[in-house]
Amino acid sequence: MQTEAANAEFSPRQSAVLAEALRLLVEGGDKALTTAGLARAANCSKESLYKWFGDRDGLLSAMISYQASKVRTFERPGERLTAASLAEHLEIFAHDLLEVLAGDVSLALNRLAIGQTNRDGSKLGTLLLERGRRQIDRRARALLDAGQRDGLLRFADGEEAYRTLYGLIVSDMHVRMLLGDMPQTKGFAARAEKAVNAFLALYGTEKVLAGRDGGTRSGQPVNDSHHNRQA
Repeated sequence: MQTEAANAEFSPRQSAVLAEALRLLVEGGDKALTTAGLARAANCSKESLYKWFGDRDGLLSAMISYQASKVRTFERPGERLTAASLAEHLEIFAHDLLEVLAGDVSLALNRLAIGQTNRDGSKLGTLLLERGRRQIDRRARALLDAGQRDGLLRFADGEEAYRTLYGLIVSDMHVRMLLGDMPQTKGFAARAEKAVNAFLALYGTEKVLAGRDGGTRSGQPVNDSHHNRQA
């Protein structure tokens, strides 16, 4: 569950450039994201941009992957989960997901992709699915599989269990935000905890339910320094 591991694909300098590229996209739209403009804004050469990311599609792919890496998931191979640590990991995932989806960057990317849906040669929607949503899905599924392996979760279909978790966390919030509704971000910690409680009530084994009833969880909402991130 380490932010550094999530961003291991990019160096600190590349991450800074990608953050700048996302800022340009949010503030100026698709036309503002040019190689020359990004090189000026990020104080780097166009040659470096081509070396790191390739063409424009490569840059967009890297931007989306960088954005998706802000949603942390279980990434400690060999660690055995407990009822408390599973709940903690799930709440961190839920809180991060809400913050990323509610951020200006994700909303701008999704609105741009929707606007380009019928445009010939547009790849942004595909990139968002492959490098964004599916990257998050794979890592979250790994957490659920680890929970099942350690006897904390019970499900026959991991994909269905994950879709249930995602629906409990997000509901119709993302659609409403894309239509201009402003989310109540201060309530994200409570929303994440409520979603995880509901999910564990549906899929948790007796070991999880007994542990939670026995007060082994801290019960504190997720609110650490890692969550002070701009999505």
